[in-house]
Amino acid sequence: MTSIKSPSTKSPINEELERSTSHSRRLRRRDALLGIATPIVLLICWQAASSTNLIDAKIFTPPSTIFTTAITLIHNGVLTHDLAITSLRLIVGFVLGGALGIIVGIFLGIFRTLRAAFSPLFAALYAVPQIAVLPLLLVIFGIGETPKILTVAAVSFFVLEINAMAGVRSIDPQLLEAGRAYGAKGRRLFWHVLVPGSLPAIFTGLRVAAALALVVVTATEFVAANSGLGYLVWNSWQLFEPNEMYVGLITIALVGVVLTGIVELVGRRIMPWSGRNTRD
Repeated sequence: MTSIKSPSTKSPINEELERSTSHSRRLRRRDALLGIATPIVLLICWQAASSTNLIDAKIFTPPSTIFTTAITLIHNGVLTHDLAITSLRLIVGFVLGGALGIIVGIFLGIFRTLRAAFSPLFAALYAVPQIAVLPLLLVIFGIGETPKILTVAAVSFFVLEINAMAGVRSIDPQLLEAGRAYGAKGRRLFWHVLVPGSLPAIFTGLRVAAALALVVVTATEFVAANSGLGYLVWNSWQLFEPNEMYVGLITIALVGVVLTGIVELVGRRIMPWSGRNTRD
């Protein structure tokens, strides 16, 4: 005797989840398309305005000429060398300062005594532009890589310290009580409640710190370096070579996009529970 299989039916909950997932994918594809199309349209408009003399091509170099100059700088090794130098300074300073800032910020958020002792000092130091400390670092360490890396580390430290401390203090007390009720104490409470609860604020700080660190490393290369993307931009301006100056500026912008994208990608992998609301 053969049994007749009834057609499979999906529950309303599963159908709603599938619709939500499909809608989210469509929105991500749309966002990616807009993110790519907008710069392309702007470059086309820039090229057209330069070609028709609506803007001065000697100052606003057309994108086609900038692209040709970039290829030349890559072939002769100038752009790749400066990019490597800036990336090294940026990554080392960002990682060192950011890691220390996260650790210090978490402990300041946990322990009130430490927060009372050090928060006013850190707030005062953060108000001082880190680039203004560069001359002092040059006096102490001399002209080399250390002052530039420490300047990047300083701005990364203060941004992450503030965000990590705020992240810990913003954790819902009921969440802490629930963790303690399930036996989470000491290290278990730290790793399973405090750290995950503060991660959204920490990654917000990482995105802000990445942008500020790039600004600072570029500024230090303006005045205290003979290599790097900042030096390329500054030297090109002094020699009135707008083609190379634009190549440096665009490369700096691309570095910022890549660094921010890496931070956001890592954040999505580490915090899958904190996905953004995709409704428009």
